[in-house]
Amino acid sequence: QVQLVESGGGLVQAGGSLRLSCAASTRFFGTYAVGWFRQAPGKEREFVAAISWSGGSTYYSDSVKGRFTISRDNAKNTVYLHMNSLKPEDTAVYYCAASSSPSSSKVFTTPLEYHYWGQGTQVTVSS
Repeated sequence: QVQLVESGGGLVQAGGSLRLSCAASTRFFGTYAVGWFRQAPGKEREFVAAISWSGGSTYYSDSVKGRFTISRDNAKNTVYLHMNSLKPEDTAVYYCAASSSPSSSKVFTTPLEYHYWGQGTQVTVSS
């Protein structure tokens, strides 16, 4: 069983930045593809960004492309989501998810492809 713990959320003004972290309990985290999703009140969970276990492949939703950057430090069993130029519509609970992958370059972009989920961290962007 892999436990994921998100941190770094908070309240920020529009145009500001935050860095979310996703720390994993497994020492095999280096073989897990990781994704970030978010869910706003009354809306479905949506994909934000994903990274392969090697870190060599990344993928972003159109709504965050150019503003958010996903990265990982396998030595620290941690994946980061750097969020810049935040907008009020980025307000949501952000979740990280992980799944083992046979390919160093594979990324997953749908919730069903992920086996493990964190509890989420709230991000609120004020206008």
